[in-house]
Amino acid sequence: MSWFNDFCRRKPIIGMIHVAALPGTPRQQAALEQTIDQAVVEARVYVAAGVDALLIENMHDVPYLCGRVGPEIVAAMTAIGRELRRATALPLGVQILAAANCEALAVALACGASFVRVENFAYAHVADEGLMPTAAAGPLLRYRRLIGAERIAVVADVKKKHASHALTADVPLAEAAATTAFFGADALVITGRATGQPTDPADVAAARSAVRIPVGVGSGMNSQNLATLWPAADFFIVGSHVKFDGHWANPVDPARLNAFMRAVADLRSSSQPPRQSRPPAKS
Repeated sequence: MSWFNDFCRRKPIIGMIHVAALPGTPRQQAALEQTIDQAVVEARVYVAAGVDALLIENMHDVPYLCGRVGPEIVAAMTAIGRELRRATALPLGVQILAAANCEALAVALACGASFVRVENFAYAHVADEGLMPTAAAGPLLRYRRLIGAERIAVVADVKKKHASHALTADVPLAEAAATTAFFGADALVITGRATGQPTDPADVAAARSAVRIPVGVGSGMNSQNLATLWPAADFFIVGSHVKFDGHWANPVDPARLNAFMRAVADLRSSSQPPRQSRPPAKS
């Protein structure tokens, strides 16, 4: 998708908003209006620090359902997304756990978001929510066409975190990345083993060498490893590191976030090494 390719030319930073537990989930404590207000406050902190986009995710809704959520989650995420669109003009992304990809796309369309982050796009794996046996790419892209949401970019995890990939152990990460791109993802996300755990630069480089679409880092970003990951990655999703005490469940810490963005500014102002060449698209 050309707009996402253009968006990635500056190596954008995407700030993660882990919205509070939503209606009907076991850990819900706050009323929905309070949850919305909290998300708006965090969005404004990110905007003030100079991030390039925002991403909302229902990570507090543990334990997650596998591949689906109820209409109450869709409604709540849409309400949050609409308020964030009023609060900031930054591009907005939506992810709904676990692998509720069609629901995320519907939310994105309803609230004017620009992209969705999706799980289980290609291949099968065993997640902590259970078995995800069928690739989501076919149904999801047909649903995107059906609802007229082609402008919304699909950003797909490759060998996602919080999962076992024994089923595809004979498929190297680069091959999995190439297949994910071939199946129609607009960009890829590479992560560590779990939320907050560093992403291996070698994994990012392997994916980057295998595809001609943007490749981003989706976990464990911090001010110390940013320079190592910077050359091969096209975009960066940051969450845990910029929260108080570096924990994903806490609010955004302006001091930690500003320090991270200063490191980003230093890298942007320095000369960049030549980009790795990209192979032809898989045929």
